[in-house]
Amino acid sequence: MFFNSLDFAIFLPIVFILYWFVFNKNKSWQNALLIFASYYFYACWDWRFLFLLIFSTLLDYVSGIKIEKSKSEGEAKFWFWLSVGINLGFLGVFKYYDFFAQSFAEFLNGFGLKAHPYLLKLVLPVGISFYTFHGLSYVIDVYKKRIQAEYNFVDYSLFVSYFPLLVAGPIERATHLLPQVKVKRTFNFEKAKEGTYQILWGLVKKVVIADSCAMYANAVFNDYEQMNTLSLIVGAVYFAFQIYGDFSGYSDIALGTSKLFGIDLLKNFDYPYFSRDIAEFWRRWHISLSSWFRDYLYIPLGGSKGGKWMQVRNTFIIFLVSGFWHGANWTFIVWGFINALYFLPLLLLNKNRSNLEPIDFKWNWKGLQILFNVFTTFCLATLAWIFFRANTITDALNYIKRMFTNLDFGSQYLSIERYTPELLVLVIAFVLFEWKNKYKIEPISGKYEWIKVFICMLALFALGVYSDYKEFIYFQF
Repeated sequence: MFFNSLDFAIFLPIVFILYWFVFNKNKSWQNALLIFASYYFYACWDWRFLFLLIFSTLLDYVSGIKIEKSKSEGEAKFWFWLSVGINLGFLGVFKYYDFFAQSFAEFLNGFGLKAHPYLLKLVLPVGISFYTFHGLSYVIDVYKKRIQAEYNFVDYSLFVSYFPLLVAGPIERATHLLPQVKVKRTFNFEKAKEGTYQILWGLVKKVVIADSCAMYANAVFNDYEQMNTLSLIVGAVYFAFQIYGDFSGYSDIALGTSKLFGIDLLKNFDYPYFSRDIAEFWRRWHISLSSWFRDYLYIPLGGSKGGKWMQVRNTFIIFLVSGFWHGANWTFIVWGFINALYFLPLLLLNKNRSNLEPIDFKWNWKGLQILFNVFTTFCLATLAWIFFRANTITDALNYIKRMFTNLDFGSQYLSIERYTPELLVLVIAFVLFEWKNKYKIEPISGKYEWIKVFICMLALFALGVYSDYKEFIYFQF
């Protein structure tokens, strides 16, 4: 069930009405309804994997209690590593086994040794990377005594399986979400209105921006050998806006949907394409994942407390693991490595935290420097996105090589809709709208909000009719 589907448009109002008018007596009723809705939502993808989700929930729920009740450090460690091992084991089997088996076989074949690996060819359970990280963060926090174990199974189950964030995040923390599900929620009209606006803006990002850009980007990447420099540049730029509109659009819909039920989720995007350097970009892009790796991997590895060598080592580990988290393909690992290289000069020059303050833009020399830094950072990010989008490393390298060597800037005809100057105007208008609203909590607000709502609805109806309801990119992770 996609957020941008008719099924979800029917599902959400039904759950909303039941939640506030039938199951509103106490928080137990509210939570029970949300769990049932979440399991139904997940089962719509593939009901068989629902058992994996329930097993993972049971494992971490029991492990948390066992860790807290352990009479010795050894016993606590046993339950901790049992939970971590099984969780990562499932993730490894479903997501990475075939990749490692195939890569090892290719390595042996390179030495003339015939290898025929046995591949499982398993279907990747949707959202497994996200709900696995939910459970891992909870178990780690209980083991480190940062939080107490949760004894209410219904409350804990909702923390793991809450449908707005179940399949593509944000990656929640028990310290943030559990306190909210443990109390009865009361209807707040302003919050519900705010959530509705955020859902609408998320749909605009996905249907109007991401899906429109995808048509051009896919046409270019799928036939890049025949494309000239201009088409390759524009294709890469459109993919950058596709993945931003797609993933931040999903996050907006998730946060907005959750607000309808009186629950706040972690902010996942903060206008990353207006960043002044790569360090700032990663503080603003997929915030819940970046902060997860910071708290549960970077800091335990020593963080920034050691010398420069340790900081460099930890930085590369974080980016490589982050790339590998995205998928079982060398392209994602190279994408992570490239971002680590981008980050390296800032780290060595102690400038990785030099742009913490909000942009104070004015039309002067400093303002032009800011625009130049924002443009340069966007170009670097877009160049790295080519590896993220390409099917193989060879394809990515050839794409970039042709982009810098063809040097033909003539327009090319592509047999697709919405690749003409109208799409460029649409993207520019989107960028200006984002720039105007980067200091606001929600992009649709104010005295004339109904006009903005009408424009968004008009855009959805006008351009949405061409959309084939493409799935969200991050569902595959």
